[in-house]
Amino acid sequence: MQEFADKVAFVTGAASGIGLGMVKAFLAEGMQVMMADIEEEVLKVAAAELESNAVSWVVCDVSDRSSVFDAAAATLAAYEKIHVVCNNAGVSTGGLIEECDEGDWNWTVGVNLLGVVHGCQAFVPTIKAQGEGGHIVNTASMAGLLARSPGWTPYNSTKYAVVGLTESLYEEGRLGGFGASVLCPGGVRTNITAAPRNRQARFGPQVSKVSYNDITEDIAKGLDPEIVGRLVVEAIRAERLHILTDPRFARLVQKRFERLADDFEWAANSQALTSTSSPGAAL
Repeated sequence: MQEFADKVAFVTGAASGIGLGMVKAFLAEGMQVMMADIEEEVLKVAAAELESNAVSWVVCDVSDRSSVFDAAAATLAAYEKIHVVCNNAGVSTGGLIEECDEGDWNWTVGVNLLGVVHGCQAFVPTIKAQGEGGHIVNTASMAGLLARSPGWTPYNSTKYAVVGLTESLYEEGRLGGFGASVLCPGGVRTNITAAPRNRQARFGPQVSKVSYNDITEDIAKGLDPEIVGRLVVEAIRAERLHILTDPRFARLVQKRFERLADDFEWAANSQALTSTSSPGAAL
């Protein structure tokens, strides 16, 4: 996708942070944008402050499939078409594996993973039917490539899943006439640590034993979300699968793959797989 002017974008988590940064970048390219967020008052203020006739907004709980499909219907009713979909809304909760209850898991999976699934299912058929091309951007995290921090298992697990989902979607897009990217940001100035303020009642109270003190300072020093928005536009044009905001992580990712290669080498020389009686010998 090369041309953005007069096309339509849909962005979740659009009232602040990376979502709002993408909205601003799309408006700068001459797009029309439907802003979606679970916080109605904050969303209304953000949309009003943009002072743009090219913006509309809709309240959307991405963990609720029907809410996402209703938001998609509202987008098509307002603009008739859709070209760029950014499944960006995300939450964070943590704690050691034994400290996270079912509600912690259901909330994190519901927003971070199923929210992406719902957005893809709601819009991809329309993009394919239009035959005008388009692009899906799913927000994961560097935690989707380097999930080594203890105490963040629910968050890391969902972000890994979004990376895998998007890599599969990229291949579907090659057949369906659309592009796909997964955004894996490092530190960005967002409100992610305040995510529990919007935790839906059906997921129960926040019980995990997480302290955000160790990451709050890093987030405060992070990248300006508007820079991330401009990077997303650039990456869509360049048809990049992985959108990475902090190239300094390249060394750590390389180390991860070196460890993986080492495990392959160990497996190739393992007694179990080299045994003549083992089915693995056929490999």
